[in-house]
Amino acid sequence: MLNAGALQGVKILDLTRVLAGPFATMMMADMGADVIKIEMVNKGDDSRQFGPFLNGESSYYMNLNRNKKGITLNLKNPKGKEIFIEMVKKADIVMENYRPGTMEKLGLGYEDLKKINPGIIYACVSGFGHYGPYKNRAGYDIIGQAISGLMSTTGQADGEPTRTGTAMSDVLAGLSVTTGTLSALHYKDKTGIGQKVDVSLVDATVASMEIINQIYLVEGRIPERIGNRYESCYPYDSFRAKDGSIVIGAANDKLWSNVCNLMGRPELATCEDFDKNFKRVQRHAEVKKIVEEWTVQHSIDDLVEALLEAGVPVAPINTIDRVVKDPHIAGAREMFVDVEHPKAGKMKITGCHIKLSETKPLVKTPAPLLGEHNKEVYSEFMGFDEKEITTMIEEGII
Repeated sequence: MLNAGALQGVKILDLTRVLAGPFATMMMADMGADVIKIEMVNKGDDSRQFGPFLNGESSYYMNLNRNKKGITLNLKNPKGKEIFIEMVKKADIVMENYRPGTMEKLGLGYEDLKKINPGIIYACVSGFGHYGPYKNRAGYDIIGQAISGLMSTTGQADGEPTRTGTAMSDVLAGLSVTTGTLSALHYKDKTGIGQKVDVSLVDATVASMEIINQIYLVEGRIPERIGNRYESCYPYDSFRAKDGSIVIGAANDKLWSNVCNLMGRPELATCEDFDKNFKRVQRHAEVKKIVEEWTVQHSIDDLVEALLEAGVPVAPINTIDRVVKDPHIAGAREMFVDVEHPKAGKMKITGCHIKLSETKPLVKTPAPLLGEHNKEVYSEFMGFDEKEITTMIEEGII
């Protein structure tokens, strides 16, 4: 049987734009859901204007919106609103990431839509969530990283608070709203009842802080920036090599002993100052100096090979050029895949990170051009004839 995906038959109306929401609907589209991406007439998703560009097309947009059908619709137009309501009657999920209250002003919030379709799952991603004193604040990734506490613990001890290199709050919120939406879908399958899934960038990032939160809640100590090391075990840090840096994760006494043997200093494993993990955590600066005096004499690849052979968790700190050529990541795990876009041409995008044995997520189609599937969706999904579609285009409804 042809693999149609685990979410075959699930219909999603995707009103999201930029990153957090599109990341969620992208994952569900990869898993076989029928995702109809609804964009603003003549303008589309803001991220269509985000670089990098390939033949004038945004790679940012193309990576996040593959496997979706793209239409345009003016929800502020009475006819456009009417069309959307009819689409909701046939859908399983509506996902949006507008500022809270936007859909309600249009008469299209969850309370409105569940009257039309009691089984609808209304998933929303916002900066601060749909209730609480901060709900009306604008939310962007950097806001989520700052207010959640993440930035306060990221960076070197003597440096400034640092945003992570990628939009981590957005991605965490996208993963979270996907989890919530799929759990709501399971509940709907059992009961026929839909519900609202409310995820915020801030909540998702706070949840990801795990041990950082617990250090303060249990000890009353405010965690500070500590670079790449970990609060709970050592050596669990980055170390300089001849040609770059590596990370070593020697998270227990046995692994520390293995490192000591490899360095040619087995006595350190039983030395009173370093024989227990908690002692090494307390003396992390001394341990780092000892280990780095050894690592700096060798290349990244030689260190990785030697430490792996000794059973010690280790990895190079890869630049992206190394990642996209890695035989495990790019090869066996298929984390970069080829796609043919009608304007951008042949290109690589990031593959799906969720591996399912029976219903493998696939990248089947490229991201849509603005309004590319208007005729297909409005005729097949909504039953409009060609004349009606032409009239709606002329009137700026679609």
